[in-house]
Amino acid sequence: MELFLDTAEVEEVREIASWGILDGVTTNPSLIKKSGRDFKKVIKEIAEICDGPISAEVTAMDAKGMIEEGIELKDALPKNVIIKVPCTPQGLIATKELSSMGIGVNVTLIFNASQALMAAKAGAMYVSPFVGRLDDIGHEGIDLISQIMQIWSGYPEIKTKVLAASIRHPTHVLQCLQLGTHTATMPTNIFRQLMKHPLTDSGIERFLSDWADVEDAGNA
Repeated sequence: MELFLDTAEVEEVREIASWGILDGVTTNPSLIKKSGRDFKKVIKEIAEICDGPISAEVTAMDAKGMIEEGIELKDALPKNVIIKVPCTPQGLIATKELSSMGIGVNVTLIFNASQALMAAKAGAMYVSPFVGRLDDIGHEGIDLISQIMQIWSGYPEIKTKVLAASIRHPTHVLQCLQLGTHTATMPTNIFRQLMKHPLTDSGIERFLSDWADVEDAGNA
């Protein structure tokens, strides 16, 4: 499964990329606003650190505007940047046009399987169903991932990757792995939690303590 980082903080990208496991980065207007920096500069710096797909989201809501903005972003930014559009009828029109031009598209804000299917048919490179936001309103967000992966398994001609988004905790990631999800995007704290286990920490402490005893005995 591809592991993407969901952030607009360049130092966070640098940290996770240094682990040697980062496959891509997703951003959105809210994350860019939180960073307090210029949108294009942030995307360019991220794309220079991670050579996988970097999602840059459009802000236009009409198809014409999305297409124009998508083309402008592709021309101005590194080659590994792909364009992120919302799952709306206008977004599907833009997806079809941009993908026909060879521009990768990530269709975001997907909350049911039919939206995912239509985005895939429009030519999306990725579809992004939101797990945590469905949990927030009393639904099992992971059930949506399960539904989409089941549909995909029956139609091998679908090449669009399923990118699980709005990941809230490590269990979401493990559930996505078990379902065969192609990609998951998550914030930095989830990456850190995935690498954390108390038995690892206690094991290191014991090894270091035992080694200290060995050195003390050697110096006696």
